[in-house]
Amino acid sequence: QVHLVESGGGLVQAGGSLRLSCVASGQSFPRYAMGWFRQAPGRRRQFVAAIRWNADTTYYAESMKGRFTISKDSAKNTVYLQMNNLEPEDTADYYCAGAMRALTAVTVQDGLQYNYWGQGTRVTVSS
Repeated sequence: QVHLVESGGGLVQAGGSLRLSCVASGQSFPRYAMGWFRQAPGRRRQFVAAIRWNADTTYYAESMKGRFTISKDSAKNTVYLQMNNLEPEDTADYYCAGAMRALTAVTVQDGLQYNYWGQGTRVTVSS
């Protein structure tokens, strides 16, 4: 069984920063990419960013470019999401996900392509 555990969420003022972490544990699984998604109350799940596990290729939702940075530490089985200049609109539950199959720059943004999900960590940005 694969476990993805997110941490690092919390309450921050607009303009502040947070770094989310996602640690993968349990059964080893061949992963093509790890991604971050978010879901705000009453809204659909939204792609945030993704990173190829065996390459340095990263993908971002357009609205996150320049503010969010995804990175990984393969030795620690951990993927990070550095979020800067946070806005109240960034308030959401943030989820880490792992994809086993090869994805394109388009399909990497589709949550249905991911095989494993964490339980989420809540980010609240106050104005």
